[in-house]
Amino acid sequence: MKALLQCLSHTPLVGHVDPEPSVLDEVNRVIRYSRERVKAFDPELILLFSPDHYNGFFYDIMPSFCIGTNAYAIGDFGTTAGHLTVPAKLSEGAVQYVMDAGVDVALSHKMQVDHGFAQPLEFLAGSLDQVPVIPVFINSVAVPLPSFQRARLLGDALGRYLAKLNKRVLIIGSGGLSHQPPVPELETADSRIQDRLLGSGRNLPTEERQARTQRVIDAARRFVENQNTLHPLNPEWDQWFIERIATGDLISLDSVSNQDVSEKAGKSTHEVKNWVAAAAAMAAFGPYREENRYYRPIPEWIAGYGALTAIPACP
Repeated sequence: MKALLQCLSHTPLVGHVDPEPSVLDEVNRVIRYSRERVKAFDPELILLFSPDHYNGFFYDIMPSFCIGTNAYAIGDFGTTAGHLTVPAKLSEGAVQYVMDAGVDVALSHKMQVDHGFAQPLEFLAGSLDQVPVIPVFINSVAVPLPSFQRARLLGDALGRYLAKLNKRVLIIGSGGLSHQPPVPELETADSRIQDRLLGSGRNLPTEERQARTQRVIDAARRFVENQNTLHPLNPEWDQWFIERIATGDLISLDSVSNQDVSEKAGKSTHEVKNWVAAAAAMAAFGPYREENRYYRPIPEWIAGYGALTAIPACP
């Protein structure tokens, strides 16, 4: 087996505002299953699709997609800080291959990433640097946003590039399902926050980083008490989406508009495009089939939380 697909929601709120113990145990069992599956697969390379939350990418220059040849995790919300092990030449080759395939993508020789990258690597691979990883950023919060079709084509091109290698590739799509936490927007933010969104937030002072973390924690606690304080979760939409990924019905998502996603499931739900890109990369290795699936709406984490493991249909 040359490829393994693992789509997994991330949340900065784990350990800060957790659901009741039975739900937390359930999620931990899912993560443990996925981690053991990855360990048995023994990947030689990871292709990781993830968003950013205004920690590494800002409106000074906001690409739709970016591939890193070097990446550093900032360690927000208690995740590990440190360098990812990135095979620079492979990443450079990936950029050229994707561009030759007709998908415009940025290149970063100094990518800064947050919990969206760090958490799945910690949960699934054990650490940031355990396995070489090609980090791929998909803009999921800063309008204008890429479409589902472009995310699919990005994933397909990267999958075809890596399928040519004689390596076992773990493909990870990191992102929450329906959710809309209190993420600032450039158009409505005050001048101080606009300055942060334009790039000064790249290296926040410790006190301001802690205050930002606390604002998200406080919002989660209010949401648990009253789910009208933020955009409500949409389990029906989430289940519909997971079914599309599980069955490989990715092209049907091309017609889903960004506005429709924001209105039905929340403005941060565009993180699911990382699932789409990952599934398209997996499909480039050949047909795949679902092996394991999990879903639960978790208000404490302001998110529909899901996981999906898929393997080649014909190992």
